[in-house]
Amino acid sequence: MKIGFDNDKYLQMQSSHIRERIGQFDNKLYLEFGGKLFDDYHASRVLPGFQPDSKLRMLKQLSDQAEIVIVISAEDIEKNKIRGDLGITYDSDVLRLMGVYKEHGLYVGSVVITKYSGQESAHLFRKRLKKLGIKVYRHYVIPGYPSNVPLIVSDEGYGKNEYIETSRPLVVVTAPGPGSGKMAVCLSQLYQEHKRGICAGYAKFETFPIWNIPLKHPVNLAYEAATADLNDINMIDPFHLEAYGKTTVNYNRDVEIFPVLNAMFQKIYGESPYKSPTDMGVNMAGNCICDDEVCRTASCQEIIRRYYETLRRLLIGACPEEEVYKIEMLMNQAGITVHDRPVVDAALKRAKETGGPAAALQLHDGRMITGKTSNLLGACAALLLNALKELAGIDHKCHVISPEAIEPIQKLKINYLGSHNPRLHTDEVLIALSVSAATDPTAQLALDQLPKLKGCQAHTSVMVGSVDMKQFKKLSIQATFEAKYEKSSVFFSGKDV
Repeated sequence: MKIGFDNDKYLQMQSSHIRERIGQFDNKLYLEFGGKLFDDYHASRVLPGFQPDSKLRMLKQLSDQAEIVIVISAEDIEKNKIRGDLGITYDSDVLRLMGVYKEHGLYVGSVVITKYSGQESAHLFRKRLKKLGIKVYRHYVIPGYPSNVPLIVSDEGYGKNEYIETSRPLVVVTAPGPGSGKMAVCLSQLYQEHKRGICAGYAKFETFPIWNIPLKHPVNLAYEAATADLNDINMIDPFHLEAYGKTTVNYNRDVEIFPVLNAMFQKIYGESPYKSPTDMGVNMAGNCICDDEVCRTASCQEIIRRYYETLRRLLIGACPEEEVYKIEMLMNQAGITVHDRPVVDAALKRAKETGGPAAALQLHDGRMITGKTSNLLGACAALLLNALKELAGIDHKCHVISPEAIEPIQKLKINYLGSHNPRLHTDEVLIALSVSAATDPTAQLALDQLPKLKGCQAHTSVMVGSVDMKQFKKLSIQATFEAKYEKSSVFFSGKDV
């Protein structure tokens, strides 16, 4: 894989910059953490070289100064809001996040339940946390938020919230997902700290959009594609341009809320420490791009992947057509089409040749591998085997899985698990290959190539089952799928195709 981002430089610069920002205030900084603290795969895809756990590793460098506060909205608890990537509720994710942070030696100080108005489920969650020995605080709904600044910045607004007791200079405020109320928690604490004679600071850490690269840079366009469901729009920061005469990039929600934030800062401090939304940020990612062309290419591929994912969601009724139109517009701005993704044409050509579902995968050296549907294997399973053979230098006519390993799996599926499809999925093929590898050195050689598939691009000519989708993700293969079913059907389970 070509590298376009210097991760070591990023870790050093980012932690150093946050330390500087802490020093600008009364040795107390509330840092709103947007996006994911770990498993940031979007960043690793558009900035090749960025490690998915970079933010976590950076925080570990500050572990002696930092504590984490996790924020969750009572409204999200009440409606059992689910994380789309993990399939678990936000309240369950709070406990998961606490466990992960503690495993990495980071101190989790407390949990804040925002928009609290006595909701039964939020009350029960609070009791559960307290039984576990976790400090829990309640923040309430403030009428007229965020525009009624005189009420908000008063004893009847932020002053009614429970004061969060913290013990370290850097307080990282994070949440299971967007809309949890992280910023409101930070600002509430600024008010409460000021009343106690402490001039605490606020800063925001979000990787995207990157403020010091062009507005229409593919990396920033890829962020818009990733947030098409939120309708975020990248824009020039007008406040920064007016204050400094410099062009920087921010996004619409931060630009729109800045006058209100500025008024709050003035009400709390007497004057605002920031002249623009860009001033509030601490992101150093733009300074660590070491090969711009690599990042541009990777980001264009991400935009196309987002386009296919949105088409898939539209097909199953999970998003409106406007999301598709938004990403089509972004593709036009980037000057790309789906044909700029080589695996798309390769998969569709193979499907046309065979008259059935097919798949294609491009290896890192540019070699294109394809797979077709047969009586024995699904297209994705065939593709996986063909790619492993190619990487291992094994003749494609050579069978690396013995019939003795395949037949029991097929018998189990048809006779005992109620499946009508005897073809093996990717997970079943890998199990069969592992069984064969126990006695066959050639099969072992093929199995040893699996790590080399990480970061490869793939495409299928039809929608595939959830099993194959998950397997591609586990192998870190960046796959897209045509938004059409293998068979015309009103019902599509996605489990056994």
